[in-house]
Amino acid sequence: MCGLMFAVSPLFVANAPAEATMGLVQKVFYLHLPSAWFFLLSAILCGVMSIRYLINGKTRADHTAFAAAELTAFFGLLTLVTGPLWARRSWGAWWVWDVRVTSSLVGWLISLSYLLLRKYGGPGVGKLAASVAIFGMANVPFIYFSVRAWRTIHPTTDVIPKLPTSFGVPLWFSFVAFACLFSLLLRTRIELEDLRSRVDALFLESGE
Repeated sequence: MCGLMFAVSPLFVANAPAEATMGLVQKVFYLHLPSAWFFLLSAILCGVMSIRYLINGKTRADHTAFAAAELTAFFGLLTLVTGPLWARRSWGAWWVWDVRVTSSLVGWLISLSYLLLRKYGGPGVGKLAASVAIFGMANVPFIYFSVRAWRTIHPTTDVIPKLPTSFGVPLWFSFVAFACLFSLLLRTRIELEDLRSRVDALFLESGE
């Protein structure tokens, strides 16, 4: 299902009308916006699961947080790569230190910090990494509301409900395709982490 939707989505994007001022470059919007949504969603999931892990110590919550952190890094990278492609045409620069853009970069760096801690922090680093994940989750509202609270050249979220059908249909189709991808990657990564944990436990039991 996920593969089929991603195979069909370029047809929706190709048939969408070109925006009057930006032309063909505007179509990166159909990749950039869903990437940004799931970048924020995965950061929230990572933070929520980290809180659950700190409260009850459930391994499953920790594995879900770890998987969500990897997805935060992945979708965050997509967001930060596709954004400048759009910005170069719209703003005349690849990068500006806009509040939304800068806070998104910070959020992505937080996810990388979490993953580096988990990989190189040694035994018992899970709780410290969980604290980093909670900080990353706290940054999400800052990213989302930054375009309202400060003067910013980044478009506000108000434009999405006002999109004409010819722009809205490909956008929402892309969103559903990304939702399928997000669910598939999250489930697969959690299962892999469960298996890794079982292998580690068997290795310790073997005494080798």
